[in-house]
Amino acid sequence: MCQKLVNRVAQSRQLMAVADPELLVLFEDWLDELENEVVSLAKKRGPLSPEDLAHQLGLSERGANFLMSKL
Repeated sequence: MCQKLVNRVAQSRQLMAVADPELLVLFEDWLDELENEVVSLAKKRGPLSPEDLAHQLGLSERGANFLMSKL
């Protein structure tokens, strides 16, 4: 949990350098929702390939790879 917090702070600092703070909050909320969806899908269906995940969530394969590596 501590590592997750440290990662979150680092990520927020990076994004604040390029994004409006109001947009940053929306992006972080959206990213949290996507992460929860990935976990839920994995619990229901087992391991997913990046291609399957991208299709399920309506993301690019690159976006799916990002989420999978982040989790």
